[in-house]
Amino acid sequence: MTARAEFRRPAKDVYDAVIVGGGHNGLVAAAYLARAGRSVLVLERLGHTGGAAVSTRPFAGVDARLSRYSYLVSLLPRKIVTDLGLSFAVRKRTVSSYTPVTRDGTPTGLLVGGGEERTRRSFAALTGSDREYERWRAFHDTTRRVAERVFPTLTEPLPGRDALRARVADDDAWRMLFEEPLGRAVEEHFTDDLVRGVVLTDGLIGTFADAHDPSLLQNRCFLYHVIGGGTGDWDVPVGGMGALTTALAGAARAAGAEIVTGHEALRIDTDGTDDAGVVYRTEHGEGHVAARQVLVNASPQALARLLGEEQPAPAEGAQLKVNMLLRRLPRLRDRQADPREAFAGTFHIAEGYRELAAAHAQAAAGELPAAPPSEIYCHSLTDPTILGPELVAQGYQTLTLFGLHTPARLFEKDNDGARDRLLAATLAQLDAHLDEPLADCLAVDAEGRPCIEAKTPLDLEHELRLPGGHIFHRDLAFPYAEAAEGTGPWGVGTAHRNVFLCGAGAPRGGGVSGIPGHNAAMAALGG
Repeated sequence: MTARAEFRRPAKDVYDAVIVGGGHNGLVAAAYLARAGRSVLVLERLGHTGGAAVSTRPFAGVDARLSRYSYLVSLLPRKIVTDLGLSFAVRKRTVSSYTPVTRDGTPTGLLVGGGEERTRRSFAALTGSDREYERWRAFHDTTRRVAERVFPTLTEPLPGRDALRARVADDDAWRMLFEEPLGRAVEEHFTDDLVRGVVLTDGLIGTFADAHDPSLLQNRCFLYHVIGGGTGDWDVPVGGMGALTTALAGAARAAGAEIVTGHEALRIDTDGTDDAGVVYRTEHGEGHVAARQVLVNASPQALARLLGEEQPAPAEGAQLKVNMLLRRLPRLRDRQADPREAFAGTFHIAEGYRELAAAHAQAAAGELPAAPPSEIYCHSLTDPTILGPELVAQGYQTLTLFGLHTPARLFEKDNDGARDRLLAATLAQLDAHLDEPLADCLAVDAEGRPCIEAKTPLDLEHELRLPGGHIFHRDLAFPYAEAAEGTGPWGVGTAHRNVFLCGAGAPRGGGVSGIPGHNAAMAALGG
C-alpha cells in the first residue's frame, strides 16, 4: 500500500532539513535525519508517498496489489533496514531463471535454480556437455567475489577509482567489469548463444546499449545488477514494493519527521552555506518554508530547475513495463518445464545473444524491434499476499514483464500506437513458447476488460517525471569518485554547501536501494 495522508500545510516555517520528494530515497534520508535529532519536513508533489516504489490496484474491481513500477529488491542494504528498524521482508525466489528455446525443432529451455546438480543437468541437456556450466560457475564466482567487496562501499564515503580497484583486489575481474566492454568477457567465457544472452541481459535492464558499446554503459548496468547484497540475488518484496515505502514513511514519522503530500516544490533559494528555503505550490496556493539544508529526491534535471541553473541533458529510458493478472499460468510448449517454476524466476524471452544484438540494431535505426526481448516473473508465486484470498483460492497469478531495447525516441511520434504495436509483438514472442495463447489466461476487471497494462518510457516520464522515462534518472556511473567530481565525500553534494541530491541520479543510485538517501543524510550530518 502507498502511504497516504490528509492534506495539511507544514506545521512550522523553519526546519533543519527540507526534503523535496517522498520517494523511497527521500524517506530514507528523512528517517536518518530525524533519528539524529534534526527537524525534518518532506514535501511530496503527489497525494501519496513512495514515488516509483508503490503497490496499487491497477485493475478496476480486482483485489490485486501490484508493484506497479519498480518490482524486485537487490540493492537495498540490510544496514538500512536494521538502522531504521523497518518492518519489511523479502523472499528468495526458488528459481533464478528459465529461458525457453527451440533446438532442432524441439521445445526446450535452460533452467537455472533448484540446486546445483539440477542446474548442471539443464546446461548439459541444452549444450551437450558440462563445459558451459563450469564456465558459468567460474564467471559467477568472479562476480560474487566482486560483489562481496564492492557492495559494502555503497554506504561508505565514495572511494576513488584506485581505492576501489584495490578493494576488488583482482586485476582480471577489474579489467572484465570496469575496463573492457562486457561483450568481450561474455564471448570469451561462453560459446552457446542462449547462455551468452542470459548473461548479457543483466547489463541491459533499462539501459540502451550494445554488448560492445565503448562507453561501457552496459558494464555499469551489469555491475549494479550483480553486486546487490553481496550476492547479486534479486528478491521479492513481501506485500509488494509499497510495503517498503509504507515502512519507510512510518519510520520517518516515528522518528519525528513531518511529511506533507500535495506539495509541489517550485524553487530552492539558498545562500550556498547556512540558509535555504523552498517555495512550493498546493491546490490552495503557494507557500514558503525555510531550512538550514535541502535534500532533493528527484532527478538531476529537477534539481537544476529548482535552483534556476542550466539543466543537464536528460538520459533516455529504454524499457517497456507490463503488468498482468492471470486466471492461471499458461502451459508451456516445453513439457519438461513446470510453469510454476519457470515463471517463479526470470523468464527470458527472445534474449539470445544474437537476438539482443538484432533488437538493439533495429532500435538504434529508429524501428521497434521485430522480436522484442523481454523478461517476466510471477510475484504471486513467491508472495501470494498481494492477492485477495478469493483470487488465491481460484489460482490467479500476477505477471510482470520488463522489455528491453525500446528507447524513448521510438515513441515520440505516436506513443499510444507504438505502445500497442510493441506490446503485441512482445506477447507474440511469449506465445511462441506457450502451449496456449496468453490472452486465454488473462483475467478481466469489473468492466470486462483484460487485466493488462503497459508503460513506455514516455508514460513513465509523464506519470513519475522521470527524465526521458529513464528508470535510473540518468545513465548509471561506476561507484567511484571519478564519476562524480566535485560532489563531496559522499558523492551527493552540489555547488551549494547546504543542498544535496538524494535521488536515484546521485552516484551509486538507481534501483530500489535507499543508498542515495542514506548517503545524502550522512553528508548533511557532516559524516
